[in-house]
Amino acid sequence: MSRLTIVFRSLLIAPVLWAALAVPVLGQNEWEVTPESELALDRGLAWLAKTQGPQGNWESNDLGLVGLGALAFLSAGHMPGRGKYGDNVDRALKFVVKNAKPSGLLNIADAQRDLYNHGLAAFVLGQAYGMTDDPQIGKTLERALKLIANTQCDDGSWDYRAKRQAHGHDLSLSVMQAKALRSAVDSGFEVRNDVIKLAIQSVRGYYKADNGARGLEEMALEGGGTFTYDGNRATIAMSACGVVCLQEFGQYDDWRIPKNFDYMTREIARLSPVKGNGEVPFDAYTLYYVGQALYQTGGTRWETNYPILRDHLVKSQVRKPENPSEDGSWRDTRWVHGKPGQLYGTAVGCFILAIPNRYLPILQEGKIEGLGDHLGKEARN
Repeated sequence: MSRLTIVFRSLLIAPVLWAALAVPVLGQNEWEVTPESELALDRGLAWLAKTQGPQGNWESNDLGLVGLGALAFLSAGHMPGRGKYGDNVDRALKFVVKNAKPSGLLNIADAQRDLYNHGLAAFVLGQAYGMTDDPQIGKTLERALKLIANTQCDDGSWDYRAKRQAHGHDLSLSVMQAKALRSAVDSGFEVRNDVIKLAIQSVRGYYKADNGARGLEEMALEGGGTFTYDGNRATIAMSACGVVCLQEFGQYDDWRIPKNFDYMTREIARLSPVKGNGEVPFDAYTLYYVGQALYQTGGTRWETNYPILRDHLVKSQVRKPENPSEDGSWRDTRWVHGKPGQLYGTAVGCFILAIPNRYLPILQEGKIEGLGDHLGKEARN
């Protein structure tokens, strides 16, 4: 299969070179997993398997959500076509691949969800390809990556709909495309340097200091601040998204990262789970990115805050053995409702509990030494 020629020209990272440049992440630490969290993960995967349906899509046309269902199994070490949940993974991935449009777009739902579904699904395909080397997944992923590059707006962000225009919409869309691009690089694909540079500049533009300074303004260095949804609205989700974007693109020392963690850790400390109510910490979208932000930065932030998220999930998981349609599930608390909300919450809950396994390619790599340098001074401001 031909490799995508959106080229990271100054840093061609084939899988072997990527591994050689990386600072290895250690295997599972004893404190990261408890017997209770292992059982909760098992129950969550069992719920996903029971409710998936013959088409493999949990009755959802949102390819991003279907992809997250596959990600839950992959993150727990279940490979397509093998073992206990091999068929479940296989059916979910095949549903995504089968429904990819000729343009590369991974969305068959409302066009207003184009790049939400596309970014999420493309990220999962990148992880799946890195674990399987499946040529059908690879071909679909290659087209999906071209679409991400071709629909990047002039300001470096993306819109909800898959079209290039002057201005993108918000940071929530950028992080999904960032995850997809980095996932593909982890799996041996190449990404064009100018796409990454422009995306980094855009992400930094969503930062707002407490003193009112924005983005790259010098005054933004002073005091606290957070990433925002649209330049104004600060949320814990956007704090995590900004951190994840910068980490994915090798901007490990960006001064905005610790400032956002001040906000995130305060909010994590306020969490108070209710036994068996099925609510994930925050909401599924926020949890998904907060968990990754903590893991990527590691150290005391991960050690202090991950157990809070883990134990919240253990306590809040629905336990109703007499009701298989609910037992072992979680639900999104804000954005998606009904059965799709259960799929969203349970897939993300399982993913968070499975992070310490480090099965996914994106979880096996540490900081890529020199990655930020290869993007040039302009990207490091």
